Amino acid sequence: MKIHEYQAKEIFSRFGVAIPKGMPAFSAEEALTACDYIGFPCVIKAQIHAGGRGKGGGIRLVHNQDEARQNIEELLTRPLVTVQTGAAGKKVTRLLIEQSVQISREFYVGITIDRSRARQVLMVAQEGGVEIENVARTHPAAIAKMYALPGFGLQNFQFRQAASILGLTGEAYKKALKLFGSLYNVFRRTDAALVEVNPLVLTADGNLVALDAKLNFDDNALYRHADYQNLRDISEEDPDEVEAAKQGLNYIRLTGNVGCMVNGAGLAMATMDIIKHFGGEPANFLDVGGVASASTIASGFRILLADPHVKAVLVNIFGGIVRCDRVATGIVEALKTIELKVPLVIRLEGTNAIIARQYLAQTGLPFAVATDFADAARKVVKAVQGC
Repeated sequence: MKIHEYQAKEIFSRFGVAIPKGMPAFSAEEALTACDYIGFPCVIKAQIHAGGRGKGGGIRLVHNQDEARQNIEELLTRPLVTVQTGAAGKKVTRLLIEQSVQISREFYVGITIDRSRARQVLMVAQEGGVEIENVARTHPAAIAKMYALPGFGLQNFQFRQAASILGLTGEAYKKALKLFGSLYNVFRRTDAALVEVNPLVLTADGNLVALDAKLNFDDNALYRHADYQNLRDISEEDPDEVEAAKQGLNYIRLTGNVGCMVNGAGLAMATMDIIKHFGGEPANFLDVGGVASASTIASGFRILLADPHVKAVLVNIFGGIVRCDRVATGIVEALKTIELKVPLVIRLEGTNAIIARQYLAQTGLPFAVATDFADAARKVVKAVQGC
């Protein structure tokens, strides 16, 4: 789960991470009041769940009330377009008003899980305030990584190593050690998936301040943090993903045109892979779980078909816990409740698969039944190409 910068900074502050003086605002009036309270010059920062706000014009330095009023109005009335929002941009409904900081140097610091090594990793770079994803892609050596020791986690000697890599000395070096420890405590104690400061700045008076803050929680651990669940901003999430979660479905929108309805995360990933192998592009990840009942399948169809980019749908179910004939019955019942305007390909394998395929063939409904995994992918890709 993602949260806004101002929310992340509140949590950072509880753990002893230095942040600029700031106030969130939810209207133009509140923002102007906050500017007066913080004092000029101050910084107005759009609060959206997307990076690249600085280059997109979402972070603005203002020196007086007139500048503040004009910039606040622009931010709250126009979609903010960044490298991560897409061309349509995102509507800004929240602002963070912060004091202006005199910057001497900028750094990058992040803590996350390296899944290839199954270990926590502390990452630092001497250049902050930039698109760190581009740095990682074009100059990976510029990002130093310290991996947690199995059973012990990140250690003080690794914090010292990170501070040295950043070129910090004296009091700044000591403050960096404390800051790294505080960020690691945030990561561990909030069950975070990502803790990131970009940029972490060394100010003109020698302080280390988190000028930005990103904190993503591990969804699987949120049941342990009821207070953090209240920080969720549903307006920043895909409406179909929100609706899918309400229906107990795991759905993630992608950019392709082949809708996928599958049971099991592993099979869903394999389905997307084989669609791409045969020249198609998956439009989503959708795991309907082990039951695949008529109501569940109907909900899945509605979510898939709400995406205007979907030109064909592939239902790929393996009957292990659930019998394929019951799934087939569920599909037919679901199709009675929805209007299907795109080609549909069905592949059922596992318990009673032959009975299920025979039943589907006898219904006379307008869908294609695949004989195997590859046949299903070929048929659905061909169906899209024929649209």
